[in-house]
Amino acid sequence: MKTLYFRIVVTFILIAMVSSVLALFLSNWYYLTKLRDQNEEQIWKITTEIRSLYEEMPNVEPATYFTHIANMGFQLYVVNDQMTGTFYGTPYKHTQFDPEQIQRVLAGETYRGMLQERHVLMVIGYFENSLRNSIGVPVQVQGKTYALFVRPNLEQQIGGVRVLMAFLLGLTFLFSIVLIIIFSQFIVKPVKRLREATRRIVGGSYEMTMDVSRQDEIGELARDFTFMAQSLKQVEAMRQEFVGNVSHEIQSPLTSIQGFAQSILDQTTSEEEKERYLHIILDESKRLSSLSKQLLTLASLDKESHVVKRTMYRLDEQIRQILIHTEWQWSEKALDIELDLPETDVSADHQLMHQVWLNLITNGIKYARPHDALHIAIQSSEMEVTVVVSDTGIGMSESELPHIFTRFYKADRSRNRASTGTGLGLSIVEKIIELHGGSIHVQSELGKGTTFTVHLPRM
Repeated sequence: MKTLYFRIVVTFILIAMVSSVLALFLSNWYYLTKLRDQNEEQIWKITTEIRSLYEEMPNVEPATYFTHIANMGFQLYVVNDQMTGTFYGTPYKHTQFDPEQIQRVLAGETYRGMLQERHVLMVIGYFENSLRNSIGVPVQVQGKTYALFVRPNLEQQIGGVRVLMAFLLGLTFLFSIVLIIIFSQFIVKPVKRLREATRRIVGGSYEMTMDVSRQDEIGELARDFTFMAQSLKQVEAMRQEFVGNVSHEIQSPLTSIQGFAQSILDQTTSEEEKERYLHIILDESKRLSSLSKQLLTLASLDKESHVVKRTMYRLDEQIRQILIHTEWQWSEKALDIELDLPETDVSADHQLMHQVWLNLITNGIKYARPHDALHIAIQSSEMEVTVVVSDTGIGMSESELPHIFTRFYKADRSRNRASTGTGLGLSIVEKIIELHGGSIHVQSELGKGTTFTVHLPRM
């Protein structure tokens, strides 16, 4: 099984086990540095005290004395010079011992096995019930030298505590595993919900209920996921609307072309009507061609596959060239062209920005009335360049302004505004300006004109 739940449980159990091992080694280090010498010194003092106390009472029966000492929580082993030994108290679990060590103690030396014994984990030596893990001193018993080996009887002194601690640690580890198994479900549960929500999104359903009240990373993920779902829902709605708009924009001229072409083929029209129909077919074809080009431009800009190729050029000259190319349009309406174009250098994509100014200027011309004015001005600073394109044409209402950059949006056709357009021009303008790191704003008043203000970074 490779589920997230299984991995979390296994990870937590491994963490508990590794933590236990690390705690064991840390305890071993603490025992070596702090407790071992201290513990050995205490047993050494007790052992010498046992010897001294007996030597001060030589008339006491040795077996009785050592038995009473053992009953106080110690394990004793007394050996004579014939290597015959007697255990008092609980016998040692491990009695293997080097006879030479006994001979040395009988000869007057001492044996401090608690310091001499070596283990992989030295803390284990503290609990080792072995004759090697004891303190040995010579003692005079009825005029003869004996070797006395002493160690605390931990089973008697702290046996209950040891069992209690082992029981406590065992239950702690067991309950930890059980709680990990239970509470891991609460961690995995919201992830499972996210997975189910993802599958619903793949299936086309964007309605979902997520726990966004949590104040942790899962809550943040749920909020971000909900926001993403809503965004995808909006994108899907926009996509469907886009497809519908494109279909409508294509179907309308195609229907006109088919209708007029069929009328011509039926040979029921006069020559004048044929010529008029052919002009309509030509205009509708041009409209389809323009729509196709603008859709391709938008697709390229949306994917940002169109790399902005910045060059330094004269912005004022570019605008003048566009006015020259559109002269027949504004001359036909006898528009008053007002220019305020100081010499201005800008770093931008020359071809893309040409589309921006051409669209804004032709819009101003298209929606201007005869003898209206078209004003174009450039203002520059160290950081940015501002271009203002203003006309005194028919203008727009406040309700129209929020939608003019929406794709395929067209203002009220009853006032002949954008009646022959595709509704994509201003969308392309906004996208190009955004790719250049700039912004565009519009102000308009119905019957008084419209002003577009474009801000571009200088570099």
